[in-house]
Amino acid sequence: MKIGDRVRFVSEVGGGIVAGFKDKNIVLVEDEDGFEIPMALNDVVVVGEEDYSTANVVAPKPTPKAQPAPVQKPVEPKPVTFVEERRGGDQLSAYLAFVPIDIHELTHTRFEAYLVNDSNYFLHYTYLSAEGNAWRLRSTGEIEPNTKLFLEEFGREQLSELERVGVQLVAYKRQKTFALKPAADIQLRIDGVKFYKLHTFRENDFFEQPALLYTIIENDATSRPLVVDAKQLKQSLYGQKDTEEKRPSQSEKERPSDMVVVDLHAEKLLETTAGLEPADILDYQLDIFRRTLKLYAKHSGQKIVFIHGKGEGVLRRAIVNDLNYRYKQYSYQDASFREYGYGATQVTIKNK
Repeated sequence: MKIGDRVRFVSEVGGGIVAGFKDKNIVLVEDEDGFEIPMALNDVVVVGEEDYSTANVVAPKPTPKAQPAPVQKPVEPKPVTFVEERRGGDQLSAYLAFVPIDIHELTHTRFEAYLVNDSNYFLHYTYLSAEGNAWRLRSTGEIEPNTKLFLEEFGREQLSELERVGVQLVAYKRQKTFALKPAADIQLRIDGVKFYKLHTFRENDFFEQPALLYTIIENDATSRPLVVDAKQLKQSLYGQKDTEEKRPSQSEKERPSDMVVVDLHAEKLLETTAGLEPADILDYQLDIFRRTLKLYAKHSGQKIVFIHGKGEGVLRRAIVNDLNYRYKQYSYQDASFREYGYGATQVTIKNK
């Protein structure tokens, strides 16, 4: 816009010639009568430059149509899967299994513990270990029918924690009726010495490798009680059977029934002694002796019988030497000849 341009007013009727500018925002417009009218610069427009096209007209945005609410598909129920049952599986059978990770390195390997459910029932279980008169929960959950479940991995240094374990079981089936089974509450004494004997890990129906199995319940019959009479234990060790009933002596009546018996004969500990020097065998026997004492170190009053035999007395002298210097707080004596013959030493654990 410049002086001399013909303009018209935007907001009112009229117009004229641009006569000058009062400032940058006010223009002086001379009308037909010669009067100069001050007008705002944005209130006048040069005649001939009006833009009547719709190119710059912004069309109003269409009001969005209301979207219908999404139709929710009905949630389809998960298909019910029925457990395939096997013949004979309606009688409860369950086992606690210990499997060496490397059976070929038995003196150094770690172990895995499993719960085996050999039945058509689901089992809710708790797996516990004793700490004095109290118990610690090690694992709990559910195991499906005819399966095995990993519980934990442990090393030899933890064997003392597993000396006495408890397993509680509640059996049931799903989507069908079933015979009600009584809840099982079983305590087992785990013999740590067995973890050093290769022949105690045997072929079985549940693992590809040899395993040490403890029966919790079998064919609806629960396992034997925790405490085992020492006489029965001796018979299991030697395969002896009494040919006649005899009246127990007073010493047998007073002897605690949870006596621990460890046979240190080389043929009992090792599959074979081929290639071993006598010194190697003695070291292994002493290692079992020391590990057994460590296993029961917290059980004051526990009596342990070590069967070492007479022979030349080398093993006995080594044991007595350990007891006199390594384990001074423990008392020891010759074990009962009537029970174990010559060549056995009984050690009593005593805490300082």
